[in-house]
Amino acid sequence: MAPSERGSEADRGPLSRGGQAAHPLFAVGAVLLGSFLANFDSRLTSVGLPDLRGAFALGFDEGAWLSTAAIGSQIFIAPAVAWLATVFGLRRVLGIPSLLYAALSLIIPFVRDYPTLIALAILHGMLLGTFVPATLMIIFRNLPIRWWLPAISIYAIRVGFALDTSTSLVGFYVEHLGWQWLYWQGVVLAPLMALMVYLGTPAEPVNRALLKDADWGGMLLLGSAVSMIYAGLDQGNRLDWLQSGTVVALLSGGAVLFVLFLINEALAPQPWAHFNVLFSRNIGLSLAVILLYTLTSLSNASLVPNFLGTITQLRPEQSGSLLLIYGALPLIVLVPLSIWMLRHFDPRLVVVLGLGAFAAANLLGTQLTHAWAREDFIIIVVLQSIGQALTLLPIIILALSNADPARATTFAAYIQIMRLGGAEIGVALMGTWLRVREQVHSSYLGLNIQRGDGEVAQVLRRLTDYFAGHGAGEAQARAIGTLAARVQREANVLAYGDAFWLCFWIAIIALMLVALITRAPPGPFTPTPIGLIARMRRSA
Repeated sequence: MAPSERGSEADRGPLSRGGQAAHPLFAVGAVLLGSFLANFDSRLTSVGLPDLRGAFALGFDEGAWLSTAAIGSQIFIAPAVAWLATVFGLRRVLGIPSLLYAALSLIIPFVRDYPTLIALAILHGMLLGTFVPATLMIIFRNLPIRWWLPAISIYAIRVGFALDTSTSLVGFYVEHLGWQWLYWQGVVLAPLMALMVYLGTPAEPVNRALLKDADWGGMLLLGSAVSMIYAGLDQGNRLDWLQSGTVVALLSGGAVLFVLFLINEALAPQPWAHFNVLFSRNIGLSLAVILLYTLTSLSNASLVPNFLGTITQLRPEQSGSLLLIYGALPLIVLVPLSIWMLRHFDPRLVVVLGLGAFAAANLLGTQLTHAWAREDFIIIVVLQSIGQALTLLPIIILALSNADPARATTFAAYIQIMRLGGAEIGVALMGTWLRVREQVHSSYLGLNIQRGDGEVAQVLRRLTDYFAGHGAGEAQARAIGTLAARVQREANVLAYGDAFWLCFWIAIIALMLVALITRAPPGPFTPTPIGLIARMRRSA
């Protein structure tokens, strides 16, 4: 083999195929538990953060750093897990961390020392960060190809299912079992996952050849870069962005480390996650669509429950039933439908349907007013459920159809950046978008009030007359306060409308990128035409 060919092989990444699972159902069970536990834990921590602050007696700033530490540590370790699984085997990379994760989940609710709590949260997040990438590698390494599509569907829908059920689950835990179960659910589920990993994956020796040429520097640089950028974005909204030295240091430091990672991958003799995978047209576009999917789906992840909490003042257990009934439960029917469609239709068509559903849901969301109640979001949540089922799974299949699944280490590293980093960074940026747009709308509405508009004067007189019956001395002050509260409410409503517009246009951009993706070469995911379509092709 010529030197240039050897270099090309190295750039493609190490072989990641392992022995097939003797009991595939256990392997699929491990994928199911690992994927759902990772997303549930992250969502429970973020949705239940107010309850955690109260339980641990934390201030607002301390609670914010607790959330950042827990999620940032996941982002730090997640890209490297696929390579670690290739070298050390899935039993070591997923089984052992799951048991340690269960032990930490049991201990953390009893901790009251803040530095210790932060340290345990970081370790807890790193262990959790191994779950999803490792379960993805179970599919590539140990499952027969005929199992790939249903197993990847489990991996894909866990995001939407966790988003739609976590709000209800937080309310149930806090109201009935205790806030400790935000952590203690892992004590029950993680050991069960470890057992399924042991039963469903073969014992594999350490790959000492890959270990000898390990690109530790590349893994450390990428993990540190992405986690620092996430921390800067997550804290930016609270610390006023570039006015904070901490935020500037995190963002600039993360950017420098990412540039160093790219240089390292270009120069390393055995690069761990060479970025030339991004230069493949279809793979690069597919990863970009995955990133845009995570952003447009924020309308489901944050806008609907946050609107119901901020404007209508609903508790998580009150708003969560909407997402559970109309968001999560339809996935039980929609996911098998998505699998069937992928077996018989071009995945690009399925992606277009999914992104179209997201676009329609967000367009409906732009029409919201302060009078909207929980039931007014039913159609939006149903459309988002359709989008969840018909977007992420087919775009992953489309990317895999254009990649070499046997060399999935590099692909898995970048897909984790798009999946985990993109989602968390998107949530941080959406918080800033809502804050800035609320300030803009408050300013415009306030200008009309300051001009002494006749309608404003009438509203103030009616409010003053109303409050006069409860004490004439404070009637005018209470009227002004009520009017100010209404202005802030309307500014928030307009800001949420702008956020839905943003998610709508992101979905449109994603559709434009899908239009640029060409047909994948023949392979294990090539759809089999049915009925009339098959007969028309044969006759042609």
